[in-house]
Amino acid sequence: MKVTTETSNSLTSKFDRSRELKAFDDTKAGVKGLVDAKVEKIPQIFLLPQEKINETTNIHKDNFTIPVIDLEAIKKGSRFHEEIVEKIRYASKTWGFFQVVNHGIPVYTLEEMMSGVRRFYEQDTELKKKYYTRDVTRKFVYNTNFDLYGAPTANWRDTFFSYMAPNPPLQEELPEACRDIQIEYSKQVMSLGLRLFALLSKALGLEPSRLFDMDCAKGLTLLGHYYPACPQPELTL
Repeated sequence: MKVTTETSNSLTSKFDRSRELKAFDDTKAGVKGLVDAKVEKIPQIFLLPQEKINETTNIHKDNFTIPVIDLEAIKKGSRFHEEIVEKIRYASKTWGFFQVVNHGIPVYTLEEMMSGVRRFYEQDTELKKKYYTRDVTRKFVYNTNFDLYGAPTANWRDTFFSYMAPNPPLQEELPEACRDIQIEYSKQVMSLGLRLFALLSKALGLEPSRLFDMDCAKGLTLLGHYYPACPQPELTL
């Protein structure tokens, strides 16, 4: 046991987290790059502490029912409209979020947006690298974990985000792989946002235009997450 402990301590002492983070970040290939390289063991920067693994495992044993609000009912009259407002009030107060269905965004648009995200991440690495940055002032930012250098553990996830309103990027500032659908999807979400802010205003007991007048519907940031297959999913998030 003594030999094992000394060996473990020796390995731990040799692990330079800052150096490993920078080496990974400098590849500009993200987690997808590790998968493409066919790694069989995830790097130590992604390993969750045992207590976190236990906590995550226990969470998965619970059954959660996320509030789902059907916006189609609004068309059925004022009584149904008030019921939706009440559901939004309850979900916002109790959960802090809710899911909407029958929201008016075409299924094709939703599916094409997901396809656009996949196209971006699954294109040639050299094409993606020019968008890899930690400069959050850029209109389109792609990297792995925005808090890579500050979080205790990295998540097995790549992300891009883009500021789509109030000052949208020029077309040429967006990747060709997802450019057109990103613009169209953002328009649809902004339109839905106006409807939701009106409902949220009423749920707060305010005039329907109150949150809109406060510019709450003015900005939009779009995020596209990518979770490539992990060789040791039980050890990371």
